[in-house]
Amino acid sequence: MTVPERLSALRKIMKEKGITMLIVPTADFHQSEYVGEHFKERMFITGFTGSAGTALIGLEEARLWTDGRYFIQAAKQLEGTTVQLMKMFEPGVPSLEAFLEEHLKEGDTLAFDGRAVSVGEGQEYARIAEKKKAKILYDEDFVDPVWKDRPTLSEEPAFDLDEKYAGESVSSKMARIRKEMEDAGCNTHIVSTLDDTCWTLNIRGNDIEFFPLVLSYAIIRMDRFDLYIDERKLDKALQEKLAKDGVVLHPYNAIYEDVKKLSDRDIVMIDPSKLNYALFNNIPKSVKTLEKRNPAILMKAIKNPVEIDNIRKAQIKDSVAHLRFMKWLKENIGKIKITEMSAAAKLDEFRAEMGNFIRPSFEPISSFGPHSAIVHYTSSPETDVEFHTGTLYLSDTGAGFYEGSTDITRTFALGEVPQQMKDDFTLVAISNMHLANAKFLEGCTGLVLDILSRQPFW
Repeated sequence: MTVPERLSALRKIMKEKGITMLIVPTADFHQSEYVGEHFKERMFITGFTGSAGTALIGLEEARLWTDGRYFIQAAKQLEGTTVQLMKMFEPGVPSLEAFLEEHLKEGDTLAFDGRAVSVGEGQEYARIAEKKKAKILYDEDFVDPVWKDRPTLSEEPAFDLDEKYAGESVSSKMARIRKEMEDAGCNTHIVSTLDDTCWTLNIRGNDIEFFPLVLSYAIIRMDRFDLYIDERKLDKALQEKLAKDGVVLHPYNAIYEDVKKLSDRDIVMIDPSKLNYALFNNIPKSVKTLEKRNPAILMKAIKNPVEIDNIRKAQIKDSVAHLRFMKWLKENIGKIKITEMSAAAKLDEFRAEMGNFIRPSFEPISSFGPHSAIVHYTSSPETDVEFHTGTLYLSDTGAGFYEGSTDITRTFALGEVPQQMKDDFTLVAISNMHLANAKFLEGCTGLVLDILSRQPFW
């Protein structure tokens, strides 16, 4: 089906259910930055493949909001789809919320899948609907009936991350989280973010693009840890290890019914920016909730000595891989066929040779010539071009090793390049050094310092 055909089928469902506007976000049920193939509803319904954006489907028209990283890509991919590009933060372009406030009418129904929207976002949509005397629907996946060949949920196995990489035991992490819960006056903590759960349990997986995470939810209590996961992902050894740390396994989706059983004795810690709206609304109204940032977020940010040592090892590994890649690229340009996609694959090949390589840590930006001027460009079989000398190649990629993740951007001059390219490259380097060498007062934000990087251009 083409995008217009998908939209037509979706609008038929919307009319049957009395839906006026449908929000389709870029998200899974865990507010992940990247999502697995099963969750790419916004891509399916609009044709836009970027990693950020929100679609609003009306009965007569459709819009897509995305940021400046994707304006060029979105404009191309939305051609012929009937979906209108809304350039976020541009003059005269209303935000999604402002658009809803202006166009939602009394008696209308605003719909979204509450599992793919955070508590904060869902509450804002509900506020707007209430203000406009409209209704909301959030307890159904409205795109799924249209997506006939939808990929199934990932069944990739999970694996243990040894303490020689994690630097801290599961029992120690749980004790620290429970201490935070106790200090906050809570006895229950609902966690839906994959990185927080996987960090706490020292497990990893392959369910999310570019992130070694496992689809799961958790309810942490003072005496047990309820893990909601597809048990088939855990081998016997990993199940036994988790059991020793007081982890009780439940089916992945069972959490939605289990939170309904929370009692008045439970004081529940939630992070409204991380928990999804549907899960939050399943908590009985009589249960006291406390809004607080997930304790694991700050704990993850403060690295222990083992993690710091491993991060250094990961960076050295990636540096060696890049040096080998640079040598290979310089020696083979013009001799063999090299394209954007094959170059990125070759770099990962060198990374794999370093050992303990899991996968790229984000979607590679491998862009040659004019493509390198496109912010967050992603090469595809349709856009993949062959390299030649006389211009620049931009590589912005990362590696996920057991020891840690990397993110390295390098610009390569292929053969002799024009003086203008040398001048432009040098100007960018000067601007970066202006910012890197800045001395500034505590409390200064990135926005305040931005002028230092722009000054050489001005």
